[in-house]
Amino acid sequence: MPYIKQEDREKFDEGIADILGALQANDQVKVGEVNYVLSSIIWSLFKNNESYTNGNNLVGVLECVKQEFYRRQLSGYEDDKMEENGDVI
Repeated sequence: MPYIKQEDREKFDEGIADILGALQANDQVKVGEVNYVLSSIIWSLFKNNESYTNGNNLVGVLECVKQEFYRRQLSGYEDDKMEENGDVI
């Protein structure tokens, strides 16, 4: 769940802004670079505590991030495009 308390977000916000600045430096997101950043974080967290439980929990984090992104961002975009261009059927 990404909805942590506002005060808990503060310790991450500056670093996230720096990463976003680097990823968006040329106004074109390179998905390989996004993959590298996310992989580096997850792999480092796993290497810090190598266990099946930790690995399984990290996979769960990635799955929830994927689902929440789809639910909150992409689903509405697709609905808008369906309205704009017509349904498949």
